[in-house]
Amino acid sequence: MKLIRCGEPGHERPGLLLDDGGRIDTSAFTRDYDDAFFADGGVDGLRTWLSEHGVSAPRIHRDERLGPPVRRPSKIVCIGLNFRDHAAESGMDIPREPVLFFKATTSLCGPNDDVMIPRGGTKLDWEVELAVVIGRLARYVEIDRADDYIAGYTLHNDYSERAFQLERGGQWVKGKSADTFAPLGPFLATRDELPDTSSLAMWLDVNGEARQRSSTANMIFGVPELVSYVSQFMTLLPGDVISTGTPAGVGLGMRPPTYLRPGDDVTLGIDRLGQSRQRVVEPV
Repeated sequence: MKLIRCGEPGHERPGLLLDDGGRIDTSAFTRDYDDAFFADGGVDGLRTWLSEHGVSAPRIHRDERLGPPVRRPSKIVCIGLNFRDHAAESGMDIPREPVLFFKATTSLCGPNDDVMIPRGGTKLDWEVELAVVIGRLARYVEIDRADDYIAGYTLHNDYSERAFQLERGGQWVKGKSADTFAPLGPFLATRDELPDTSSLAMWLDVNGEARQRSSTANMIFGVPELVSYVSQFMTLLPGDVISTGTPAGVGLGMRPPTYLRPGDDVTLGIDRLGQSRQRVVEPV
């Protein structure tokens, strides 16, 4: 299944994207795709509900805004330098263990919402990433059991303000957490919809020009290893997001470095996870 949330920010309602591109409202089954939905076996229950009520469910207009496919999670855990070519272009060593950092959950937004340059920001950068959504409480998970804890996958653009991240001291979170810096979607593909994420093509363009072209096959640490690794250091709750890292081609790695400006258009996608588009706007 492909889970979506539609409506104005803060007022999204849950739905499903059908194979023909249509959308149906699933509010009769669940109030939202949140921690309670995932913890209570919502994915399996929704599949049963769909088989019984999908034909009669209310339709959602295709032009209605898409929100992030999950309601605000308890945490967004990001993996840094998980592609060898990205570590090289960033001038950093290949990590021996996954590099973890957090992204504030207030950065979450819809897949096609504008991305806003934060006040004082001068180096807004892009990062196409595969994001994993956790399906049940995960603590000290074994690698060979990791798939059992995954609800599904979604597309993420891990926007970064490089001056905040790299020039202001402290942790990377400062450059990762501005409002609109975590567009997720267009949908969450459940694990049965996408059983294998080991070789998915991923891409990103800026103003129609290719910037990132790679595959999840080039990740240093794969999805099961990352779920297991993160769970050794913190409890992952249902609905939590792990963003698995970006390949080479970011603005920081260009010569000279090139960053986004107001009016720029960013489009990105991952095989079988759709695509998204953000327009860069001035700070409010």
